[in-house]
Amino acid sequence: MKKSVLLIALSLISFYSLAQSDKPAAPAPALPYGESISLEAARKLVNAGHVFAAGKQWTVVIAIVDTGGNIVLLEKMDNTQVGSLDVALGRAKTANNFKRSSKVFEDAVAGGGIGLRVLSLPGAVAIEGGEPIIQNGKIIGGIVVSGMQSTQDEEVVKAALAVLK
Repeated sequence: MKKSVLLIALSLISFYSLAQSDKPAAPAPALPYGESISLEAARKLVNAGHVFAAGKQWTVVIAIVDTGGNIVLLEKMDNTQVGSLDVALGRAKTANNFKRSSKVFEDAVAGGGIGLRVLSLPGAVAIEGGEPIIQNGKIIGGIVVSGMQSTQDEEVVKAALAVLK
């Protein structure tokens, strides 16, 4: 009797979890792409990010891509893990190419259920830390930081993007 009650309870919990994770993903923002970010503007973002990261004693890679997902600027601070180079580029392209924060994909995968289909999207990296670069209501590229915990990476991204305001 106790086993059947436990099985029913677990079934209900599983059903509830699946039902919650089957919420449709938010549609891509309607923001259009604008003229790609310039090297000068990319340097300002990277410099602001590095100043912030260095102040926290974090070692990171900062990547900026243009509206086509091509590298504009990629810099690795001394002693940053080498694997962060590829992770950074992937997340920057994700933010630009899908017009949204890479955290949206992380949250979808974490939610399970229908959100797991994110794992089949070519070029989508489901880790927080990548953001589209928006200026004058248009996406001009993508920025990402990699090297620390993803929440710390996102802090550096926000500090870098603050120079655009």
